[in-house]
Amino acid sequence: MARIGIIGSKGRMGQALADAIVAAGHELAGGIDQGDDPLALARQSDVLVDFSAPAALEANLDAAATAGVPIVVGTTGLEERHHWLCDHAAARIAVLQTGNTSLGVTLLAHLVREAASRLGEDWDIEIVETHHRMKVDAPSGTALLLGEAAAAGREVALAQVAVRGRDGITGARQPGAIGFASLRGGSVAGDHTVHFLADNERLELKHLAENRAIFARGAVRAAGWLLGKPAGRYTMPQVLGL
Repeated sequence: MARIGIIGSKGRMGQALADAIVAAGHELAGGIDQGDDPLALARQSDVLVDFSAPAALEANLDAAATAGVPIVVGTTGLEERHHWLCDHAAARIAVLQTGNTSLGVTLLAHLVREAASRLGEDWDIEIVETHHRMKVDAPSGTALLLGEAAAAGREVALAQVAVRGRDGITGARQPGAIGFASLRGGSVAGDHTVHFLADNERLELKHLAENRAIFARGAVRAAGWLLGKPAGRYTMPQVLGL
């Protein structure tokens, strides 16, 4: 049993995490939100789970590192500087950062990488994601995670081949491009489909999230797995042994 602290406890994910912690037989060490002290929470926890906001990440990582406790970062909308902060903290503590804590999505990313590696560039790749109307970032962290998996399968950098939205006279599709499309509306928890399209045939790899509880369960499993790990950067595929 681990004492797990929640950063972002009053949000929808925070509430789901609290339920998942208890269901998994762990202890809820407490929770904080904007304006609260992350160091106080870190000192009473065995591991932290952060689903807050990118602006709070630096303080949260500093608190975890100061207290010497591992941290699972599930916050989305991160930029290059945030990943540098994760690398910096990982020199002192175990850090698992991911765009999606769902175990199903983790396996999906593995399959996407395999498909992209084995299918040639004559197979076009398009990633379509749908989320609730209140989501503030696009493409979703999960879509980008899947894009990174596809790019890794092709041994290219996603930044060099990504196409984020099309409008007007765009010209023909560029070979090797990985396209993204984002839909927003209703109360959709998160749907992601990776399309592999060739002449006369298509392959679709899909994950449908029906409830945020799946992300909470995955995050709690990752938190338990992270306990006792040496300092470094870790990933969800490692949690599943992929």
